[in-house]
Amino acid sequence: MGSLVIVVALVAVWAGYKFYAGSIDRSVIMADPNKATPAKMYNDGVDFMPASSSVLFGYQFKSIAALGPIVGPIVAVQWGWLPALLWLILGVFFIGWIQDYASAVMAMRNDGLTMGGLSYKLISPRARNILLSFLYFYLLLIMGAFGAISAGLFGNPKVAFGFVILTLAGVLSGQMTYKWRKDLVMTTVVTVGLAVIGIWLGTLGPFQAIVDAINGGKDSFILFATPYGPMKWSVFFWGIVVLFFCYLGSVLPIWRFAQPVNYVAFWLVLFGILGGIVGVFIRGISNFPQMPSFGDFPAFTGFMAKGIIAPGVDTPLWPILFVTIACGAISGWHSLVSTSGTARQLEKETDALPVGAGAMFTETIMAVLAVVFAVTAFGGYKGYMEVLTKGGGPAVVFARGMAEYLNVLGIGKDFGLAFGSAFLVIMALTVMQLVLRFMRVASAELLGPVIPAFRNVHFGTTVGVLLTLLLMWTGFWSRIWILFGGSNQLFASLALVLITIWLATTGKSYQWALWPAVFMYVSTVAALIVTAYVSLQAAFAPGLKAAFIFGNLAAALIGFALVILSLILAYDALQAFNKARSSLKPAAARV
Repeated sequence: MGSLVIVVALVAVWAGYKFYAGSIDRSVIMADPNKATPAKMYNDGVDFMPASSSVLFGYQFKSIAALGPIVGPIVAVQWGWLPALLWLILGVFFIGWIQDYASAVMAMRNDGLTMGGLSYKLISPRARNILLSFLYFYLLLIMGAFGAISAGLFGNPKVAFGFVILTLAGVLSGQMTYKWRKDLVMTTVVTVGLAVIGIWLGTLGPFQAIVDAINGGKDSFILFATPYGPMKWSVFFWGIVVLFFCYLGSVLPIWRFAQPVNYVAFWLVLFGILGGIVGVFIRGISNFPQMPSFGDFPAFTGFMAKGIIAPGVDTPLWPILFVTIACGAISGWHSLVSTSGTARQLEKETDALPVGAGAMFTETIMAVLAVVFAVTAFGGYKGYMEVLTKGGGPAVVFARGMAEYLNVLGIGKDFGLAFGSAFLVIMALTVMQLVLRFMRVASAELLGPVIPAFRNVHFGTTVGVLLTLLLMWTGFWSRIWILFGGSNQLFASLALVLITIWLATTGKSYQWALWPAVFMYVSTVAALIVTAYVSLQAAFAPGLKAAFIFGNLAAALIGFALVILSLILAYDALQAFNKARSSLKPAAARV
């Protein structure tokens, strides 16, 4: 059954890319390989710089794929495996690739403008300020949560050394590609080989002992107490290391650090995905009794599932499924990567389809694989729920599932588990460095005119780091993380709205972006209302500590504030859309 699901997903994404996305690229966007792109026109060697489509595909995929396509689907199968798979496949086919690809094209044809600049140009100055303010909060939430999760994963002594070597291999890749002008194939073989060796060395006793000593021993001591739990030394220390890594990704030229590190990481992620898929197929063919297919795992458990928003709380399938699963179907984060990063590196307009749409469709396969791991690797629904709720959560579900299927290929479970854990760290940190970079850009756009210091890359980045440490070290991120799914998908709906207005302004067909925008906007606003209401109820639960009351109240207030801001943005966007439709250019003048 797992093999069949993967085949269906592969056929669906191939058809979506080949026919739907290809048709839009040819007939509506009309990509021109001879048209100058911002990467060539404004080549500054920092943010604007032409890159080969092969390198850029790896960068794009690894930049959009964080923990979302892993955690979201694994949590969502509590409604059953069928709703999760349907949303992943139908979501990417009709919505996800549109946002990623069209965001890149929209920014590319507007001189590489960011989402803030595009909202100012296409909607209104007020829309720009609201969007940038919301964006900064959204990115800070990612930094706090992913930073804490990554620092916790480094508590595993088998993980840290491999990631350090991966980072050095990425820096070497940038040097070999852009300074030494070495062949890309040779560069890839050398640097990816070094990264794999680094992960393997991290599983050996001497290297584990070094990391274990840094962590303060197997039982890392408590450094201080937070209102939401104890702060371990290992989490405190590796949190600083994580943010130093992100600092480099934010302030260094894109070719020097962020792009090559993500490119090398892409290959490790690809090896994991391919290894998992091959393992699933081999196990399915051999039909080993210890690995049932979907077994007793239900296709659909009902419209309500418990504990997805808060422990013991009934959670409705609609609208919460559509914010629980973001990456793999559609995710607002992707529009930031496409506009602020990829659009400034596209060497040719025709590269936008394979890079933007291609990477998004590829991410869907990884998300489907996460569903297969959750459903098949633990002997059924009961085994899955035990690992999810008592055995370490969705990250452990994925790491153990990957180790199980890599073992089918003859890879030892010890290395497989280390690789799976390193896989998760790679997924988080290679995105976090871009999150901090985009925070720096957003603060410069929003506050730079008032406080010029924010235009300095080091100052803006340092402020982002300090705010992230505040969320991590107090543990407050855990109380407002409930808003992440809604915040992320709200940004996706806003990106689709911008795309629709841009298409209307340039006289192009816009229905293919409009209806996805409407669906995502309505679903996301509804999800934010449900989430805020649940948080408000939780704040008044009997016997709750003051810190938890404050955290739940803050989450509720932020949730309702996001709903109000989204309604204001929708009003301004509707005004701009109607204005664009009423002044459509004749066909001869269309861009």
